[in-house]
Amino acid sequence: MSNVDKIRSSFPLLFDGAMGTYYIEKSEKPLPECEMANIFDRDKILDIHKEYLRAGAAALKTNTFGANRRSLRCTREILDTIIEQGYKIALEAVDNVKKENNDSSEKFIFADIGPVPYDSSDDDSFSTLVEEYVAIVDKFLNLGAKNFIFETFDEGRALHEVSEYIKNKCDDSYIIVSFAINPDGYTRKGYSGEKLLEDFALDKNVDSVGFNCISGPGYILRTVDKIKIPNKTISIMPNASYPTVVNNRIFYSDNANYFANTMLDFLDRGVEIIGGCCGTTPSHIEKLSNNLKKHRIQSLKDEKPQVFKVRTKPSSNVFYDKLCGGKKVIAVELDPPADVDIEKYMNSLKRLKELDVDAVTIADCPVGRARIDSSLMAYKIKNEVGLEPVVHLTCRDRNLNATKALLLGLNIENIRNLIVVTGDPIPTAEKDEIKPVFNFNSRLLAKYIGELNENVFSNKMVISSGLNINAKNFLAELNKARKKVENGVEVFYTQPVLSENAIENIKIAQKELKAKIMGGIIPIVSHRNAVFMNEEISGINVDEKIIAAYENLTREEAAKLAVSMSLEFIEQIEEYVDGLYLITPFNRVEIIRDIVNKYRNKK
Repeated sequence: MSNVDKIRSSFPLLFDGAMGTYYIEKSEKPLPECEMANIFDRDKILDIHKEYLRAGAAALKTNTFGANRRSLRCTREILDTIIEQGYKIALEAVDNVKKENNDSSEKFIFADIGPVPYDSSDDDSFSTLVEEYVAIVDKFLNLGAKNFIFETFDEGRALHEVSEYIKNKCDDSYIIVSFAINPDGYTRKGYSGEKLLEDFALDKNVDSVGFNCISGPGYILRTVDKIKIPNKTISIMPNASYPTVVNNRIFYSDNANYFANTMLDFLDRGVEIIGGCCGTTPSHIEKLSNNLKKHRIQSLKDEKPQVFKVRTKPSSNVFYDKLCGGKKVIAVELDPPADVDIEKYMNSLKRLKELDVDAVTIADCPVGRARIDSSLMAYKIKNEVGLEPVVHLTCRDRNLNATKALLLGLNIENIRNLIVVTGDPIPTAEKDEIKPVFNFNSRLLAKYIGELNENVFSNKMVISSGLNINAKNFLAELNKARKKVENGVEVFYTQPVLSENAIENIKIAQKELKAKIMGGIIPIVSHRNAVFMNEEISGINVDEKIIAAYENLTREEAAKLAVSMSLEFIEQIEEYVDGLYLITPFNRVEIIRDIVNKYRNKK
């Protein structure tokens, strides 16, 4: 009988539980990375494996989840030793327990491989990422491993390629791909767990797909209820529960009975591989093993449960409708104040309202400096001034939960035009006091919002993003923009046009991108302002002729030049953009007023 057939004949297959959290519990002086214990605390790892086998587990995961050079920051030689010892310890545990109990039943060892950290914004890192996985896989294959579990992943990047590689090297291998989802069914990078499983269910090289970690069994059960994947084995290995933190240590409740009883519900839904992740112990597995001996599987009706959406009244998106209707819309950016004195800011907005501009865009703490929250400001502007807000939403400083909560609030208030940007990092001098959070980049955030549009919102959010027409390598920027379009971006707001090169790049973008383009215009108000933007503001290039033109001008002369020069740039890009994106300098709304009035009078 082949290896794959042996595994299938063992269904329902019971895996072990947690290694990392249980190792910390068992060891008086645990090592910071439990994978290093394969070398320096070998007996403890051996004992843990044996405890799980005695508890009834038929499959062991090797203690190699974080065994990669990027996580452990070690040499290839040390990594190879960690992997080799991890595999040999698992083999020894199986041999010892089988002899101890005179047991002839099949026991399976799975090479455990966790996510290798990489820079998701760097496309060139993909090939090196695959190479790292292949090196790990090759080491296991050379040791005789046939079974692999890729667990706790938050996206599928590289896993199709690596699974194909394994099958080509060992066609009798068994491969499990498992994703970690939050209680709402999404990974920490914003991918739908349901869609990830549906994707990998189509991969002929992957034998089983499933979920593990982050959430307890009750939450994962909700997501499993939504998925129907024919002809593919499902694997479920939840955390014991939701953890608590005491004195910087993570604790899980002692809930072995609840865990073991709830896991039986997965069997009734067709799940054939079960086990535990963080917080689970041999006690959890033993109780689950005992339950399995008594449980009779009850097939549930093959029905997908109703998907509940945020039920807001159907309403039009006035700004987006104008943009799609062919009107050359005008959006004005006005940064919110850095303090609570908003009288001047609100008066400026009222002046923009009098100009009858189509929208106001609100930056989200630009240059990493705290300002009034863009979303709260948008609510105030929409309700008190009557202007349509376009909200900048950065990836910085919000995890997935905070981002989703904010999007839900914006949607029910019918604030649905967004500009998603990665966001400027916190200035270096402040990093000791302020810790930035980047769970994803703008492409991933756009994809996440797109999935919320499909699954949650009845009135969709319009996803926009930035386009750096001043990039030195604009072809690379264009390639990123195409990927943003694939992820749901429908509108691009460009960096300011302040050079001939920027104009040419807008023409290229208009031809190449299947999206609306808002051409960025920023009036320069002084020679000092021109030099500063050119030297210190990322993504802005000011032509040297423009900088020279502002030398020795008075405030009034510079303002007139700002208006005339902005109109010249508008004239040069108007044919190639769907709207104008005017950025207000230093709250000087009078300059924006003159530009808008003269532009309209020309028309």
